[in-house]
Amino acid sequence: MKHYILYKFAQYLNNFNKLNSIKRISNNTIVLDIESKIFYFDMSKGNSFVYMTNKKKYSRNLFNAPFDTILQKRFSNVRIIKVYLRNNDKILNILVENRSSYKQQASLLQFEFIGKNTNVIVLDKNDIILEALRHIVRSSSARIVRVGTKLQEIKKPNFEFEHKDIKNIEKLLLDNYEKKEKKELLFVKKQKLLQINKIIIKITKTLNSLEDIDTLKKKIIKLNKDAIYIVENLHKSKGYEKYDKLKLSNSMFQQSKKAKAKVKNQHIEYLNLSQKLDFYNKLTSVIDKCVSIDEIEFYFPKKDKNQIKTKKTNPYQSFFVNGYKIMLGRDERENIFLLKNSKASDFWFHLKGQSSSHVIVSNSKKEIPDYIIKEASKICVQFSTKNSGKYSVDYTQRRNVKVQSKANVLYSLYNTISINI
Repeated sequence: MKHYILYKFAQYLNNFNKLNSIKRISNNTIVLDIESKIFYFDMSKGNSFVYMTNKKKYSRNLFNAPFDTILQKRFSNVRIIKVYLRNNDKILNILVENRSSYKQQASLLQFEFIGKNTNVIVLDKNDIILEALRHIVRSSSARIVRVGTKLQEIKKPNFEFEHKDIKNIEKLLLDNYEKKEKKELLFVKKQKLLQINKIIIKITKTLNSLEDIDTLKKKIIKLNKDAIYIVENLHKSKGYEKYDKLKLSNSMFQQSKKAKAKVKNQHIEYLNLSQKLDFYNKLTSVIDKCVSIDEIEFYFPKKDKNQIKTKKTNPYQSFFVNGYKIMLGRDERENIFLLKNSKASDFWFHLKGQSSSHVIVSNSKKEIPDYIIKEASKICVQFSTKNSGKYSVDYTQRRNVKVQSKANVLYSLYNTISINI
Protein backbone atom coordinates (compact mmCIF):
# COMPACT_ATOMS: atom_id res chain seq x y z
CA MET A 1 0.00 0.00 0.00
CA LYS A 2 1.36 3.40 -1.00
CA HIS A 3 2.65 5.67 1.76
CA TYR A 4 0.62 8.68 0.60
CA ILE A 5 -2.60 6.61 0.78
CA LEU A 6 -1.80 5.46 4.32
CA TYR A 7 -0.98 9.04 5.31
CA LYS A 8 -4.32 10.30 3.98
CA PHE A 9 -6.12 7.34 5.57
CA ALA A 10 -4.60 8.14 8.97
CA GLN A 11 -5.76 11.75 8.65
CA TYR A 12 -9.23 10.53 7.68
CA LEU A 13 -9.49 8.17 10.67
CA ASN A 14 -8.70 11.03 13.03
CA ASN A 15 -12.16 12.40 12.23
CA PHE A 16 -13.70 9.50 14.17
CA ASN A 17 -13.97 9.10 17.93
CA LYS A 18 -15.05 5.51 18.49
CA LEU A 19 -13.94 2.05 17.40
CA ASN A 20 -17.04 -0.14 17.76
CA SER A 21 -15.64 -3.57 17.02
CA ILE A 22 -12.81 -5.54 15.47
CA LYS A 23 -12.51 -9.12 14.26
CA ARG A 24 -10.61 -11.38 11.92
CA ILE A 25 -12.67 -12.81 9.03
CA SER A 26 -9.90 -14.71 7.26
CA ASN A 27 -6.33 -15.74 8.04
CA ASN A 28 -4.97 -12.35 7.03
CA THR A 29 -7.99 -10.01 6.94
CA ILE A 30 -9.12 -7.91 9.91
CA VAL A 31 -12.33 -5.86 9.91
CA LEU A 32 -12.72 -2.64 11.87
CA ASP A 33 -16.11 -1.06 12.51
CA ILE A 34 -15.41 2.61 13.21
CA GLU A 35 -18.66 4.44 13.89
CA SER A 36 -20.47 2.10 11.45
CA LYS A 37 -17.88 2.63 8.70
CA ILE A 38 -16.44 -0.77 7.83
CA PHE A 39 -12.75 -1.04 6.90
CA TYR A 40 -11.01 -4.23 5.76
CA PHE A 41 -7.29 -4.62 6.41
CA ASP A 42 -5.84 -7.33 4.16
CA MET A 43 -2.48 -8.04 5.82
CA SER A 44 -1.20 -10.64 3.35
CA LYS A 45 2.59 -10.61 3.12
CA GLY A 46 3.84 -8.55 0.21
CA ASN A 47 0.35 -7.42 -0.80
CA SER A 48 -1.17 -5.63 2.20
CA PHE A 49 -3.75 -2.88 1.78
CA VAL A 50 -6.95 -1.38 3.19
CA TYR A 51 -10.26 -1.42 1.36
CA MET A 52 -13.97 -0.78 1.74
CA THR A 53 -16.85 -2.54 0.01
CA ASN A 54 -20.61 -2.22 -0.17
CA LYS A 55 -20.86 -6.02 -0.28
CA LYS A 56 -21.46 -7.80 3.01
CA LYS A 57 -18.52 -10.06 3.82
CA TYR A 58 -18.90 -12.93 6.27
CA SER A 59 -16.32 -14.92 8.12
CA ARG A 60 -16.11 -18.53 6.88
CA ASN A 61 -14.37 -19.64 10.07
CA LEU A 62 -14.34 -18.74 13.73
CA PHE A 63 -11.02 -17.28 14.86
CA ASN A 64 -10.36 -17.62 18.58
CA ALA A 65 -6.57 -17.63 18.87
CA PRO A 66 -4.98 -15.52 21.66
CA PHE A 67 -4.48 -12.77 19.05
CA ASP A 68 -8.23 -12.67 18.34
CA THR A 69 -9.10 -12.72 22.04
CA ILE A 70 -6.86 -9.73 22.77
CA LEU A 71 -8.30 -7.82 19.80
CA GLN A 72 -11.82 -8.26 21.20
CA LYS A 73 -10.74 -7.39 24.72
CA ARG A 74 -8.70 -4.28 23.93
CA PHE A 75 -10.45 -2.80 20.87
CA SER A 76 -14.21 -3.24 21.32
CA ASN A 77 -16.24 -0.11 22.12
CA VAL A 78 -13.17 2.03 22.77
CA ARG A 79 -12.37 5.70 22.25
CA ILE A 80 -9.92 6.59 19.47
CA ILE A 81 -7.22 8.90 20.86
CA LYS A 82 -5.03 9.28 17.80
CA VAL A 83 -4.23 7.68 14.44
CA TYR A 84 -0.80 8.30 12.93
CA LEU A 85 2.08 6.85 10.89
CA ARG A 86 4.92 5.67 13.13
CA ASN A 87 8.26 7.26 12.18
CA ASN A 88 6.47 8.54 9.05
CA ASP A 89 6.81 4.99 7.69
CA LYS A 90 4.18 2.62 6.30
CA ILE A 91 3.19 1.71 9.86
CA LEU A 92 -0.33 2.73 10.84
CA ASN A 93 -0.90 3.18 14.58
CA ILE A 94 -4.35 3.40 16.14
CA LEU A 95 -4.13 4.51 19.77
CA VAL A 96 -7.29 3.81 21.79
CA GLU A 97 -8.47 4.18 25.34
CA ASN A 98 -10.91 1.98 27.22
CA ARG A 99 -12.53 3.81 30.11
CA SER A 100 -14.51 1.88 32.68
CA SER A 101 -15.84 2.73 36.12
CA TYR A 102 -12.74 1.36 37.79
CA LYS A 103 -9.82 1.83 35.39
CA GLN A 104 -8.47 3.52 32.29
CA GLN A 105 -6.53 1.41 29.78
CA ALA A 106 -4.58 2.55 26.70
CA SER A 107 -3.82 0.15 23.84
CA LEU A 108 -2.03 0.53 20.53
CA LEU A 109 -2.94 -1.36 17.36
CA GLN A 110 -0.05 -1.34 14.91
CA PHE A 111 -0.53 -2.29 11.24
CA GLU A 112 2.82 -2.78 9.49
CA PHE A 113 2.49 -2.56 5.68
CA ILE A 114 6.13 -3.48 5.04
CA GLY A 115 6.60 -6.22 2.44
CA LYS A 116 7.65 -9.55 3.92
CA ASN A 117 7.57 -8.01 7.42
CA THR A 118 3.83 -7.26 7.13
CA ASN A 119 2.22 -7.72 10.54
CA VAL A 120 -0.43 -6.61 13.02
CA ILE A 121 0.83 -6.07 16.56
CA VAL A 122 -1.07 -5.23 19.75
CA LEU A 123 0.94 -3.11 22.21
CA ASP A 124 0.40 -1.57 25.63
CA LYS A 125 1.30 2.05 26.47
CA ASN A 126 4.96 1.05 27.01
CA ASP A 127 5.30 -0.71 23.61
CA ILE A 128 5.25 -4.15 25.24
CA ILE A 129 3.90 -6.75 22.81
CA LEU A 130 0.59 -8.20 24.00
CA GLU A 131 -0.09 -10.25 20.86
CA ALA A 132 0.62 -10.33 17.13
CA LEU A 133 -0.82 -11.77 13.94
CA ARG A 134 2.62 -13.23 13.20
CA HIS A 135 5.12 -14.12 15.92
CA ILE A 136 8.69 -13.76 14.66
CA VAL A 137 11.66 -15.62 16.15
CA ARG A 138 15.35 -14.72 15.99
CA SER A 139 16.15 -17.49 13.50
CA SER A 140 13.94 -15.84 10.87
CA SER A 141 14.57 -12.15 11.58
CA ALA A 142 16.77 -9.83 13.62
CA ARG A 143 13.60 -8.06 14.77
CA ILE A 144 11.85 -10.41 17.19
CA VAL A 145 8.10 -10.21 17.72
CA ARG A 146 7.33 -12.12 20.91
CA VAL A 147 4.64 -11.63 23.55
CA GLY A 148 5.94 -9.93 26.69
CA THR A 149 8.94 -8.26 25.03
CA LYS A 150 9.41 -4.62 24.05
CA LEU A 151 8.85 -4.05 20.34
CA GLN A 152 11.96 -3.05 18.44
CA GLU A 153 11.60 -0.03 16.21
CA ILE A 154 11.95 -0.46 12.46
CA LYS A 155 14.68 1.78 11.10
CA LYS A 156 13.32 5.05 9.81
CA PRO A 157 13.42 5.23 5.97
CA ASN A 158 16.35 7.25 4.66
CA PHE A 159 14.41 8.41 1.59
CA GLU A 160 11.38 10.55 0.85
CA PHE A 161 8.11 8.82 0.03
CA GLU A 162 6.07 9.87 -3.01
CA HIS A 163 3.43 12.53 -2.29
CA LYS A 164 0.07 12.70 -4.06
CA ASP A 165 -3.15 14.47 -3.27
CA ILE A 166 -6.24 12.32 -2.66
CA LYS A 167 -9.58 14.07 -2.95
CA ASN A 168 -11.83 11.22 -1.80
CA ILE A 169 -10.22 8.51 0.36
CA GLU A 170 -13.45 6.49 0.69
CA LYS A 171 -13.80 6.23 -3.10
CA LEU A 172 -10.17 5.14 -3.36
CA LEU A 173 -10.71 2.41 -0.74
CA LEU A 174 -13.84 1.22 -2.57
CA ASP A 175 -11.86 1.17 -5.84
CA ASN A 176 -9.14 -0.85 -4.09
CA TYR A 177 -11.64 -3.64 -3.51
CA GLU A 178 -12.96 -3.59 -7.09
CA LYS A 179 -9.42 -3.73 -8.51
CA LYS A 180 -8.50 -6.56 -6.15
CA GLU A 181 -11.64 -8.51 -7.03
CA LYS A 182 -11.34 -8.14 -10.81
CA LYS A 183 -7.65 -9.01 -10.82
CA GLU A 184 -8.00 -12.15 -8.72
CA LEU A 185 -11.46 -13.43 -9.72
CA LEU A 186 -10.56 -14.80 -13.16
CA PHE A 187 -7.37 -16.40 -11.84
CA VAL A 188 -9.06 -18.07 -8.85
CA LYS A 189 -12.03 -19.22 -10.95
CA LYS A 190 -9.74 -20.78 -13.57
CA GLN A 191 -7.66 -22.46 -10.84
CA LYS A 192 -10.70 -23.97 -9.11
CA LEU A 193 -12.34 -25.12 -12.36
CA LEU A 194 -9.11 -26.92 -13.31
CA GLN A 195 -9.07 -28.52 -9.86
CA ILE A 196 -12.66 -29.76 -10.29
CA ASN A 197 -11.96 -30.95 -13.83
CA LYS A 198 -9.09 -33.14 -12.58
CA ILE A 199 -11.50 -34.79 -10.14
CA ILE A 200 -14.10 -35.27 -12.90
CA ILE A 201 -11.49 -36.90 -15.17
CA LYS A 202 -10.41 -39.23 -12.35
CA ILE A 203 -14.00 -40.28 -11.53
CA THR A 204 -14.83 -40.77 -15.23
CA LYS A 205 -11.71 -42.92 -15.69
CA THR A 206 -12.72 -45.10 -12.72
CA LEU A 207 -16.28 -45.40 -14.05
CA ASN A 208 -15.03 -46.46 -17.48
CA SER A 209 -12.74 -49.07 -15.91
CA LEU A 210 -15.67 -50.86 -14.26
CA GLU A 211 -16.73 -54.09 -15.94
CA ASP A 212 -20.04 -53.98 -17.77
CA ILE A 213 -22.74 -55.40 -15.45
CA ASP A 214 -24.65 -57.04 -18.33
CA THR A 215 -21.45 -58.80 -19.42
CA LEU A 216 -20.89 -59.98 -15.84
CA LYS A 217 -24.45 -61.32 -15.65
CA LYS A 218 -23.98 -63.26 -18.89
CA LYS A 219 -20.73 -64.63 -17.49
CA ILE A 220 -22.56 -65.82 -14.34
CA ILE A 221 -25.23 -67.60 -16.41
CA LYS A 222 -22.60 -69.32 -18.58
CA LEU A 223 -20.47 -70.41 -15.59
CA ASN A 224 -23.49 -71.88 -13.82
CA LYS A 225 -24.73 -73.59 -16.98
CA ASP A 226 -21.33 -75.13 -17.74
CA ALA A 227 -20.79 -76.22 -14.12
CA ILE A 228 -24.23 -77.89 -13.93
CA TYR A 229 -23.62 -79.66 -17.24
CA ILE A 230 -20.36 -81.10 -15.91
CA VAL A 231 -22.03 -82.28 -12.68
CA GLU A 232 -24.92 -83.88 -14.58
CA ASN A 233 -22.47 -85.85 -16.76
CA LEU A 234 -20.00 -86.90 -14.07
CA HIS A 235 -21.32 -90.48 -14.22
CA LYS A 236 -19.80 -90.81 -17.68
CA SER A 237 -16.29 -90.21 -16.32
CA LYS A 238 -14.09 -92.44 -14.19
CA GLY A 239 -11.06 -92.15 -11.91
CA TYR A 240 -8.87 -89.07 -12.19
CA GLU A 241 -10.94 -87.69 -15.07
CA LYS A 242 -14.04 -87.64 -12.82
CA TYR A 243 -12.05 -85.95 -10.01
CA ASP A 244 -10.68 -83.27 -12.38
CA LYS A 245 -14.14 -82.50 -13.78
CA LEU A 246 -15.61 -82.22 -10.27
CA LYS A 247 -12.79 -79.84 -9.34
CA LEU A 248 -13.50 -77.78 -12.49
CA SER A 249 -17.23 -77.54 -11.75
CA ASN A 250 -16.55 -76.40 -8.17
CA SER A 251 -14.18 -73.75 -9.52
CA MET A 252 -16.88 -72.54 -11.93
CA PHE A 253 -19.46 -72.31 -9.12
CA GLN A 254 -16.92 -70.33 -7.06
CA GLN A 255 -16.23 -67.96 -9.97
CA SER A 256 -19.98 -67.50 -10.43
CA LYS A 257 -20.39 -66.66 -6.74
CA LYS A 258 -17.60 -64.07 -6.91
CA ALA A 259 -19.09 -62.58 -10.07
CA LYS A 260 -22.49 -62.23 -8.34
CA ALA A 261 -20.85 -60.37 -5.43
CA LYS A 262 -18.99 -58.21 -7.93
CA VAL A 263 -22.25 -57.31 -9.69
CA LYS A 264 -23.77 -56.24 -6.37
CA ASN A 265 -20.72 -54.25 -5.21
CA GLN A 266 -20.11 -52.75 -8.62
CA HIS A 267 -23.69 -51.53 -8.80
CA ILE A 268 -23.15 -49.68 -5.49
CA GLU A 269 -19.77 -48.32 -6.65
CA TYR A 270 -21.25 -47.25 -10.00
CA LEU A 271 -24.08 -45.44 -8.19
CA ASN A 272 -21.68 -43.68 -5.78
CA LEU A 273 -19.30 -42.64 -8.55
CA SER A 274 -22.17 -41.42 -10.76
CA GLN A 275 -23.55 -39.31 -7.91
CA LYS A 276 -20.08 -37.88 -7.19
CA LEU A 277 -19.68 -37.06 -10.88
CA ASP A 278 -23.06 -35.33 -10.86
CA PHE A 279 -22.03 -33.29 -7.79
CA TYR A 280 -18.78 -32.08 -9.37
CA ASN A 281 -20.52 -31.25 -12.66
CA LYS A 282 -22.97 -29.12 -10.68
CA LEU A 283 -20.09 -27.57 -8.73
CA THR A 284 -18.48 -26.61 -12.06
CA SER A 285 -21.66 -24.76 -13.02
CA VAL A 286 -21.83 -23.08 -9.58
CA ILE A 287 -18.20 -21.87 -9.69
CA ASP A 288 -18.59 -20.64 -13.26
CA LYS A 289 -21.43 -18.36 -12.11
CA CYS A 290 -19.59 -16.99 -9.04
CA VAL A 291 -19.08 -13.22 -9.13
CA SER A 292 -16.65 -12.85 -6.22
CA ILE A 293 -13.62 -14.59 -4.73
CA ASP A 294 -15.39 -14.93 -1.38
CA GLU A 295 -18.19 -16.80 -3.11
CA ILE A 296 -15.73 -19.21 -4.77
CA GLU A 297 -13.75 -19.78 -1.57
CA PHE A 298 -16.98 -20.59 0.25
CA TYR A 299 -17.24 -23.79 -1.82
CA PHE A 300 -13.60 -24.67 -1.09
CA PRO A 301 -13.19 -24.32 2.69
CA LYS A 302 -9.52 -24.29 3.67
CA LYS A 303 -8.32 -27.05 5.96
CA ASP A 304 -6.69 -26.04 9.21
CA LYS A 305 -2.94 -26.67 9.00
CA ASN A 306 -3.03 -28.11 12.52
CA GLN A 307 -6.00 -30.35 11.78
CA ILE A 308 -5.26 -33.98 12.58
CA LYS A 309 -5.85 -36.23 9.60
CA THR A 310 -8.43 -38.95 10.16
CA LYS A 311 -8.95 -42.06 8.11
CA LYS A 312 -12.70 -41.54 7.86
CA THR A 313 -14.21 -38.39 6.36
CA ASN A 314 -17.74 -37.18 6.94
CA PRO A 315 -20.26 -38.64 4.45
CA TYR A 316 -21.52 -35.21 3.36
CA GLN A 317 -20.24 -31.89 2.02
CA SER A 318 -19.88 -29.13 4.62
CA PHE A 319 -19.61 -25.34 4.38
CA PHE A 320 -19.10 -22.69 7.07
CA VAL A 321 -20.58 -19.20 7.36
CA ASN A 322 -19.93 -17.05 10.44
CA GLY A 323 -19.62 -20.10 12.66
CA TYR A 324 -22.68 -21.87 11.21
CA LYS A 325 -22.07 -25.31 9.71
CA ILE A 326 -24.11 -26.06 6.57
CA MET A 327 -24.20 -29.75 5.58
CA LEU A 328 -25.19 -30.93 2.10
CA GLY A 329 -26.31 -34.45 1.20
CA ARG A 330 -24.95 -35.16 -2.28
CA ASP A 331 -26.83 -38.44 -2.78
CA GLU A 332 -29.44 -40.63 -1.11
CA ARG A 333 -26.90 -42.30 1.17
CA GLU A 334 -25.66 -38.92 2.45
CA ASN A 335 -29.23 -37.60 2.78
CA ILE A 336 -30.10 -40.61 4.96
CA PHE A 337 -27.00 -40.01 7.09
CA LEU A 338 -27.88 -36.34 7.65
CA LEU A 339 -31.46 -37.16 8.61
CA LYS A 340 -30.27 -39.84 11.02
CA ASN A 341 -27.51 -37.80 12.66
CA SER A 342 -29.02 -34.30 12.86
CA LYS A 343 -30.36 -32.81 16.10
CA ALA A 344 -33.97 -31.75 16.74
CA SER A 345 -32.86 -28.10 16.91
CA ASP A 346 -31.01 -28.21 13.57
CA PHE A 347 -32.65 -26.64 10.52
CA TRP A 348 -33.58 -28.77 7.49
CA PHE A 349 -33.94 -27.50 3.89
CA HIS A 350 -35.46 -29.16 0.78
CA LEU A 351 -36.78 -28.09 -2.62
CA LYS A 352 -40.55 -27.68 -2.54
CA GLY A 353 -42.56 -30.40 -4.29
CA GLN A 354 -39.66 -32.24 -5.95
CA SER A 355 -36.73 -34.49 -5.15
CA SER A 356 -33.60 -32.68 -4.06
CA SER A 357 -30.55 -32.72 -1.85
CA HIS A 358 -31.21 -32.43 1.87
CA VAL A 359 -29.42 -29.55 3.61
CA ILE A 360 -28.93 -29.32 7.37
CA VAL A 361 -27.76 -26.25 9.31
CA SER A 362 -26.28 -27.14 12.68
CA ASN A 363 -28.03 -25.08 15.34
CA SER A 364 -28.88 -25.03 19.04
CA LYS A 365 -31.33 -22.11 19.10
CA LYS A 366 -34.94 -21.56 18.01
CA GLU A 367 -33.94 -19.42 15.04
CA ILE A 368 -31.09 -18.82 12.60
CA PRO A 369 -30.22 -15.52 10.85
CA ASP A 370 -31.92 -14.68 7.55
CA TYR A 371 -28.62 -14.65 5.66
CA ILE A 372 -27.91 -18.23 6.80
CA ILE A 373 -31.40 -19.30 5.65
CA LYS A 374 -30.71 -17.73 2.25
CA GLU A 375 -27.24 -19.30 1.98
CA ALA A 376 -28.48 -22.79 2.91
CA SER A 377 -31.45 -22.50 0.52
CA LYS A 378 -29.14 -21.38 -2.28
CA ILE A 379 -26.90 -24.41 -1.72
CA CYS A 380 -29.96 -26.68 -1.74
CA VAL A 381 -31.06 -25.32 -5.14
CA GLN A 382 -27.60 -25.21 -6.73
CA PHE A 383 -26.86 -28.86 -6.00
CA SER A 384 -30.35 -30.18 -6.76
CA THR A 385 -30.85 -28.81 -10.27
CA LYS A 386 -28.78 -27.84 -13.30
CA ASN A 387 -31.32 -25.37 -14.68
CA SER A 388 -31.45 -21.65 -13.94
CA GLY A 389 -34.69 -20.17 -12.67
CA LYS A 390 -36.76 -19.38 -9.61
CA TYR A 391 -37.15 -22.15 -7.02
CA SER A 392 -39.04 -22.51 -3.74
CA VAL A 393 -37.24 -24.06 -0.78
CA ASP A 394 -39.06 -25.29 2.33
CA TYR A 395 -37.26 -25.17 5.66
CA THR A 396 -38.07 -26.08 9.24
CA GLN A 397 -36.40 -27.44 12.35
CA ARG A 398 -35.41 -31.09 12.19
CA ARG A 399 -37.92 -31.95 14.97
CA ASN A 400 -40.71 -31.23 12.45
CA VAL A 401 -39.37 -33.70 9.87
CA LYS A 402 -40.54 -37.31 10.08
CA VAL A 403 -38.65 -39.97 8.11
CA GLN A 404 -40.95 -42.37 6.25
CA SER A 405 -38.35 -44.56 4.55
CA LYS A 406 -34.73 -43.96 3.57
CA ALA A 407 -34.59 -40.24 2.61
CA ASN A 408 -38.34 -39.85 2.08
CA VAL A 409 -39.92 -37.55 4.67
CA LEU A 410 -43.06 -35.75 5.79
CA TYR A 411 -42.69 -32.34 7.40
CA SER A 412 -44.80 -29.65 9.06
CA LEU A 413 -44.57 -26.12 10.57
CA TYR A 414 -42.32 -25.01 7.72
CA ASN A 415 -41.52 -21.74 5.96
CA THR A 416 -40.76 -21.21 2.27
CA ILE A 417 -38.17 -18.99 0.61
CA SER A 418 -37.75 -18.19 -3.12
CA ILE A 419 -34.28 -18.49 -4.62
CA ASN A 420 -33.15 -17.35 -8.07
CA ILE A 421 -30.13 -18.98 -9.69
